[in-house]
This record gives sequence, C-alpha cells and structure tokens, in this order.
Amino acid sequence: MLITALVFGLLGSFHCVGMCGPIAFLLPVDRKNSVKRVLQVLSYHAGRLFTYGIIGLLFGFLGRRLQLFGLQQHISIAIGILMILIILLPSKIFSKYNGSKFIYKWVGKVKSALGKELKRKSMDSFFTIGFLNGFLPCGLVYMAVFGSLASGSWWEGSLYMVFFGMGTIPLMTIATYIGNFLNTNFKKKIMKAIPVFVIIMGVLFILRGLGLNIPYISPSSTVSIEEVSANHSCH
Repeated sequence: MLITALVFGLLGSFHCVGMCGPIAFLLPVDRKNSVKRVLQVLSYHAGRLFTYGIIGLLFGFLGRRLQLFGLQQHISIAIGILMILIILLPSKIFSKYNGSKFIYKWVGKVKSALGKELKRKSMDSFFTIGFLNGFLPCGLVYMAVFGSLASGSWWEGSLYMVFFGMGTIPLMTIATYIGNFLNTNFKKKIMKAIPVFVIIMGVLFILRGLGLNIPYISPSSTVSIEEVSANHSCH
C-alpha cells in the first residue's frame, strides 16, 4: 500500500503542479546561492510532508479505532467503492455535498497566511509555506486520506500520507526551479491516467477488505477486540 501511495503521489504531482504550482513558482528562493536555494526548497517540502504526516496520523488513528470495533475491513471496502464512484459518477453529484462554504472560508484563511509568508525570506518561512500548502483542499489529497484511514494504525496512516507527499516532491521541485515546464499534451495524457490509477487503488482497497488470503494484496488476518484483549492480558 505504501508503494501505491508513492506512485499515486508521483502521478498526482502532475495535477499538483497545475493546482499548487503557482505557490512553488512564487517561492522566494535565493537564485544566487545554490546551496541556500536547495535548503529552502527542502524546508518547503519538509513542511508539506509534516502536514501530510499529521493528517495521516489522525486518520490512521481513527482507522485503528474502527479496526478495534471490527469495522476495518468494511471501511476498506467502502473506501474502495467510494474511490471508484468518485471517478465514474458525474462530478455534479458530489458538488452538492462538498461543504463549499466551509472550504472557501478555510481556503481564504490559508491563502491569507500563505501570502504573508511568501513575502518573507527567512528559512523558517519556507517550512511554514509548505506546512500551510499541505492544508489546501485537493481531491488527490482526499484520496490519499482515504488510504491512511484504511491503513488501520496511526503510524501506517502517517507513513501512507508521507509516502504520497514524497511522490510529489520531484515535479514540485522542478517547478520551483524552472516554473511551468509541462507540455499541454503530456499533461492531458497524465490527467487521463490518474483516474485509472485511482480505480486500481479502489480495487486494491476492496480486495484488502475482502480478506481473500492473497499475500500483500488481500490478507485474511483481522484484528478483533477479543485478540486485542488477549494481547493486553498477556502483558
């Protein structure tokens, strides 16, 4: 699952360059000092990964709670189905339930804070920009959050989101250095590939939830409340 997170992040980064690219383009990096510029870019990415890690930790912890109630496999199946439906069904259906008012308020606050940080050039400001960038709403990030929720533990959920973030680093770094470099036709091809990969991920989550005893894909072992209680009693 961590490999799928990394690949998803890599493919999704083509989308990220389009959506969050302007932030990368506007980073006040030092164009004269190459060493300092590298440290600034790394600080920016560290901020993004930190945010993703926190988000993954929270949803992974939630997934763990669900697992203790014997719901983890059901959640994995439900998430897989939801991923596939989001891709296959018209976007108008989901736009009615997107909580746009709350999102607009949240985005407004994040963008305002980003605007202030972009005017600064201290090393900590790059980390803060990345940190805030990670909170901007993004459909691909939501998909990765589903993955962390289905992971079943706080540390796996956190790792899942971090691996997703790591997959976005190469293209976002290139965007920081040379701006918008992607050919329009190439962008279109990648954008067509992303939904296919999301569906594949959805199928993997469904298989994982079904527990078909397929190594690495659909393990049959589950954690029940009785097993957890037994483990605690042993200690």
